[in-house]
Amino acid sequence: MGSASFLKRAQALLRIRNQLARECLAELLAVFVLMLITLSGSAQMVTTFQTKGNFLSAYLAGALAIMVAIHTGGGVSGAHLNPAFSFALCLLEQFPWRKFPAYVAVQTLGSFAAAGAVYALYYDAIWHYSNGTLATSGPRETASIFATYPADYVSIANGFLDQVISTGLLILGVLAITDTRNKAVPKGLEPVAVALLVFAIEVSMGSNCGCPMNPARDFGPRLFTYVAGWGAEVFRWVEGRGRGGGWQ
Repeated sequence: MGSASFLKRAQALLRIRNQLARECLAELLAVFVLMLITLSGSAQMVTTFQTKGNFLSAYLAGALAIMVAIHTGGGVSGAHLNPAFSFALCLLEQFPWRKFPAYVAVQTLGSFAAAGAVYALYYDAIWHYSNGTLATSGPRETASIFATYPADYVSIANGFLDQVISTGLLILGVLAITDTRNKAVPKGLEPVAVALLVFAIEVSMGSNCGCPMNPARDFGPRLFTYVAGWGAEVFRWVEGRGRGGGWQ
């Protein structure tokens, strides 16, 4: 009886009553889960020389991560997971502009924190694979574990167009899946449908730039690599640095 009473008092003290704060925490956790799985799939592929994963397994990890993330935060924050999607909802007047800056901040923070967790999880593997050098280019580069980089042949204009089309398709697909006036997805299977949508885009449009489709997904981990030792090169467009096709 005493322990139950203590737990109730603790729950009352820890309860967050501000709705925006609750939504931001849910969004933060959802993005953290999304990126933890996505980046781990990439790290496992790269650091094992593709003996325990390949581009397909990395893409699958990213798609399944979307499903888990939507289940994690969807009931509270809507699980936007993506500043581009939040922005689109604001333009469609389905999300208030006053919440937009807070969502972008926690989405970026969640990605940054997840990158740190993956770095800790794969710390030994990354340093073993890279021969003790955190490089952004060359045969043992590891920066692409965390952020996406264009293939060697992709120009800035083509890379921009690539992201406009893939991100636009993602937003269009999610809006279609969640539109109650459209042909409905069976209730509860929306996260699965979105995961399949993401997987379809990845395996069809991933070779140019790695299919990030999400500013927070790319900027948060890229910022982490900058502060963790990869240096300012992670923010520079370097011709010939790509792997010949981006990783998820």
